[in-house]
Amino acid sequence: MERPIEVSVVIPTYNERPSLGLLHSAWSFALREYTSEIIVVDDNSTDGTREYVRELSRYEAYRLIERPTRQGLASAVLRGLGEARGNVALVMDADGSHPAGAIPLLVDPVLRGSAELALASRCVPGGSAPGLTAGRRLISWGARLLARPLTHVRDPMSGFFCVRRSILSRGELTPVGYKIALEILVKCHPHPIEEIPFRFEPRVAGESKLDRGQIALYVRHLRELYAWRASRPGRASSTL
Repeated sequence: MERPIEVSVVIPTYNERPSLGLLHSAWSFALREYTSEIIVVDDNSTDGTREYVRELSRYEAYRLIERPTRQGLASAVLRGLGEARGNVALVMDADGSHPAGAIPLLVDPVLRGSAELALASRCVPGGSAPGLTAGRRLISWGARLLARPLTHVRDPMSGFFCVRRSILSRGELTPVGYKIALEILVKCHPHPIEEIPFRFEPRVAGESKLDRGQIALYVRHLRELYAWRASRPGRASSTL
């Protein structure tokens, strides 16, 4: 009898073919102790990403979800979470900045029930971000500062996290832009939360998708989250 899937890995992509070629073996090795699937949600890449994932799916536990246009990272992750078959879902980027070696550190607390959400953090002791330029560090610091009243989590900007999927039904998730973890922290109130230190690495290939448009979407997302919180007086912010 086939074992049920324990862990669904959700990876949003747009033109990440070179990095996928470098990383998929590391992901498979990190997931070797679990029954798992890797869900790639692709926003109409033009560099062969989709074709490569289709090829991988012939002999690896990959699934490809194709979207006809670029619709944003957060909505891609949400689509993947909705189609995942595992009780536990891990979200990570496809560019190598989220090291495969940290996958078990995030998955294990959620699988064993000691956390509803485990977040890879650059901001707890042991965490670091050599993959960020000075400008990106400043942007990240400002983004965390703006989100501080919404959550006590130290690194709500992280896009590398593991969550028990059942908690996602606690709130209507309508993310704007690229910060799905912040949306989940505010609306689904995971508890307990574990922040796991990790080293945010330089991407292994390609270019960052962060631009002024993404920053504007983040500001809009914050406005919507603050309005949502204001409409629900008495709700505490997420705590560790």
